[in-house]
Amino acid sequence: MVSSDNPISGRKPIRVLHIITRMIVGGAQENTLLSVVGLDAMPEYEVDFISGIDKGKEGEMLSQARETTNLIVLPEMGRSINPFSDVVAFWKLYKLIKKGRYHIVHTHSSKAGVLGRLAAWLAGTPLIVHTLHSLVFHEYQPWIVNRTWRFIKKTCALVTDYYISVSEVIVEKAIAANIAETGRFRTIYSGMELDWFLNAKFDADKVKQEFGIPLAAPVVGKIARLFPLKGHDQLMDAASEIVKRVPSVCFFLIGDGILLEHLRGRAKDYGILDNFIFAGLIDRERIPEMISAMDVVVHTSLREGLARVLPQSLAMGKPCVSFDIDGAREVVINGQTGFLVEAFDSTGLADGIARLIEDEELRKRFGENGKRHVDPNFRSEKMVADISEVYQMLLKQHADRIAAFDQKTPAV
Repeated sequence: MVSSDNPISGRKPIRVLHIITRMIVGGAQENTLLSVVGLDAMPEYEVDFISGIDKGKEGEMLSQARETTNLIVLPEMGRSINPFSDVVAFWKLYKLIKKGRYHIVHTHSSKAGVLGRLAAWLAGTPLIVHTLHSLVFHEYQPWIVNRTWRFIKKTCALVTDYYISVSEVIVEKAIAANIAETGRFRTIYSGMELDWFLNAKFDADKVKQEFGIPLAAPVVGKIARLFPLKGHDQLMDAASEIVKRVPSVCFFLIGDGILLEHLRGRAKDYGILDNFIFAGLIDRERIPEMISAMDVVVHTSLREGLARVLPQSLAMGKPCVSFDIDGAREVVINGQTGFLVEAFDSTGLADGIARLIEDEELRKRFGENGKRHVDPNFRSEKMVADISEVYQMLLKQHADRIAAFDQKTPAV
């Protein structure tokens, strides 16, 4: 990094710490990694990164983070609640933040969001920011779990200066839940390496041959962990009707998880197992290649801030059919870049997918509209610039805090 005096604090440069619970392959993790790398490349900031460890079938991005960021691994911080480990993680976070003399602590995900913000407040960090990749409380939880998380989020809001959200809908829900007032939120779409998808050129037939998909078969793709609330059961509810209308259709599912055998069983019971390809976990670098083989991309998650697969697919000219949940409507413009369907509406889902499979011209038109819609809104460069804009706004608003902090904890 090139050091320079920061115009706000008069010191070299603003020290920032990002904290996330785990670095599995996922949208929040990609967002955070690109943010850390992009901000650290700017002369205004010096950025460190803390992640816990939580292994799973989703794949990991910890190795990539080690190569591209100043990473500190905190083994005690995992996704599941563990009173002993959580206390140890909190204490270690506090000591690391205190020692690091950070001007801004920026947290991501639920566990890191709670432990990281409270530790930063205790350590006297001047500015605390949290990104809402989704809301941890939702209608599919038991009442007591939902209310507990709402209470925790409201408590953490007391020590949070500002929120960044990946979608406008998430902001609306957070405000409706009285997490914080309107002036403390800004929506910044989850950026990605968009050119990777806009300029992707692959031989779709080779992908089909690799996975045993008939070359003439129309392909409906879904990219998500095989995990509850990701909506694979809801896609299965519509699949038999789609097969009736388009018998040659192939459902190409990218991802692994605990629902694999369950979904195989359901497809077999419906007599449509031959219409499904369970591709398993695919390297992140090959995702554009997989999308190239899809004619329609479906997103049926029941809870998601704003799924990255939607702008990624649209960048490759692939129309999408999505449940109308959270931020999906901000990417899938109904009747322009794809179709939005009410959650659990298997009839509407089947109709939207079948219409696109049967109409090549409609697919092309939606795909071209989609390319124009996502660029530049979902570029990582724009995301990083917007986050920096938030930081600079906060640094100006709270210049007295920064000055007092620098006097107490001068740079080495």
